[in-house]
Amino acid sequence: MVKAICTLFFVFICFGSLSAQSIDEVKGLSVGAKAPDFNAKDQNGKKVSLKEQLKKGPVVLIFYRGQWCPFCNRILKKVEDSLQLIKDKGASVVTISPETSEAIKQTISKTNATYSIISDNGLKIMRSYDVAFKVDDNTVTKYKGYGVDFDKSNGKNGAYLPVPATYIIGKDGIVKYVYFNKDYRERSNVQDILNNL
Repeated sequence: MVKAICTLFFVFICFGSLSAQSIDEVKGLSVGAKAPDFNAKDQNGKKVSLKEQLKKGPVVLIFYRGQWCPFCNRILKKVEDSLQLIKDKGASVVTISPETSEAIKQTISKTNATYSIISDNGLKIMRSYDVAFKVDDNTVTKYKGYGVDFDKSNGKNGAYLPVPATYIIGKDGIVKYVYFNKDYRERSNVQDILNNL
């Protein structure tokens, strides 16, 4: 009985610390890491499986914060504008966000994105790539002053965001390129993505 209680306590502590990681604690994946597989539905209801996508070619995986973020919209628009160049290299693009399906419609409206956008319900994909962090209370209050309500934009995901990261995953499932910068104003550029495909 005591052993069972200790095990439950250990699981609770581990899960609690995972679910409440601060931005300082997330590290992302490194080049050479095995990319975690995922299965989800995109904005069109199409099933997106990393494993299946990789059978066709490399995958450019982009984590973004939400339609309210001008820095996100800028890179997503640039990726859309260069999508044919990415496809010409045999690659596809998949983007992941904590925002709701309704908010993703606004992202598409602002960026004209035609590639797959996944609402990461429950933050499973973001956590498996170690990019998800809990937004601190002061930042939540500050963003509300700018008209950004995480409960509205992210639904049940609440005040969690990803570090805006870009990964290129090779057909073998290994991460070939990483752009991971905790400064949300800085993003990978399309030329770097193309150069690494």
